[in-house]
Amino acid sequence: MCAHRGAAAVAAATLTLAACSGGATAQGTPAGNGQSFVSGDRGTTVFGGSNRPLAPAVTGTTLEGTRLSLSRFRGHVLVMNFWGSWCTPCRAEAPTLASLARTLRPAGVAFLGVDIRDTAASAQAFQRSFNVTYPSLNDPGDAIALAFRSTVPPAGIPTTLVISRGGRISARAIGQVSYRGLRELISKTLAQPS
Repeated sequence: MCAHRGAAAVAAATLTLAACSGGATAQGTPAGNGQSFVSGDRGTTVFGGSNRPLAPAVTGTTLEGTRLSLSRFRGHVLVMNFWGSWCTPCRAEAPTLASLARTLRPAGVAFLGVDIRDTAASAQAFQRSFNVTYPSLNDPGDAIALAFRSTVPPAGIPTTLVISRGGRISARAIGQVSYRGLRELISKTLAQPS
């Protein structure tokens, strides 16, 4: 138990240092000027076959205060976006995510946000402003982000994952997503057997 706490403390410290050293972060807080983000290596990774990592079984509280478990989305392709209202590329990609969520809902594609290092009030205002109708988990202390540390770099925001019906991560996009690029990743995941 002590070793587990120690590992969590080291991971949290690493996340904090990476956020501070990852580039312009507006002091890494939502109190920043809204013109910066935590930078990381941009790009898309497609995981194939046995290389597809299993998404961690996380449960969190939505911005509205409801408990939500990732297991709720089993049987659906899930697009999971790590974002913050203070993040400029997150603002730029929000209309794309909102549009794709509405367009692909009938095909059984679900969307879930993970709002990191933010206040619920700022995040809710962001969602209203960009007409984001899918739920987001409130992750002000990065606990959910840390659960995904093997696929979501701690200094890479925004990051978007596409998760298969069987709960395996099939693709990861670090940085701002485009409508066409994300739709292609989703289509490939929809075509996969679980």
